[in-house]
Amino acid sequence: MSIRAENLVWSVGKIRIIDGVSLSVRPGKVLGVLGPNGSGKSSLLRLLAGLRRPAGGQVFLEERDLRTIGRGALARRMALVEQQATTEANVRVRDVVSLGRIPHRSPFSGWSQGDEAAVNAALDRVGMRERAHRTWHSLSGGERQRVHLARALAQAPRELLLDEPTNHLDIQHQIALLKLVGELALTTIVALHDINHAAMFCDQLLILDGGRLVAQGTPEAVLSEALMRQVFRVEARIESSPHHGRPHIHYMI
Repeated sequence: MSIRAENLVWSVGKIRIIDGVSLSVRPGKVLGVLGPNGSGKSSLLRLLAGLRRPAGGQVFLEERDLRTIGRGALARRMALVEQQATTEANVRVRDVVSLGRIPHRSPFSGWSQGDEAAVNAALDRVGMRERAHRTWHSLSGGERQRVHLARALAQAPRELLLDEPTNHLDIQHQIALLKLVGELALTTIVALHDINHAAMFCDQLLILDGGRLVAQGTPEAVLSEALMRQVFRVEARIESSPHHGRPHIHYMI
């Protein structure tokens, strides 16, 4: 397994945010994390990224305890794009993306051709190369989200964690971004709100409710009308899409 977690527990005060969650993701696969607002999706990603230490349980990266991996080594192989990532500084797009190269450089090393190539390739992948010299405050919310993804790609990770990456994107760029994520051949864990998008683009799904693991498996195995009713509190009908063969949810109004 590329990423594995066992019985993760994390609380704020007396409130249990993550309650005994276990998961595993094979190399190069995409795991979609779903659940209602407040179900613990963002908190789970931060635990997996090592930004928070669990009160119980462990996270393993290729069977190595995450706690034994130094911050620099971890940053050279894992990238996290958070939902509310922002900056007050009015920096250029290229400068933001260049931050992804920091883990690969020593304090005294200069900017290399390899660094430049990695930044340009990342900008190209998210369609922001032509806006590389724009300032941060001139960008739309969707453009900023794409820049943060480019920064993560410039980091050259083997594992990529994404917290609601399609927020602020129009439908064209939502589809393009999720398709891109699936083509990266990285081990990816992505928290999403749109269940149909998750069914289309994720190899496996993990469903959270109240910080607890409800189900984990392929979209076909996990998504059911009973689960939609129990976890998401909606009535829905689920059919196999004639376009991509994955489950498609029809909400009942």
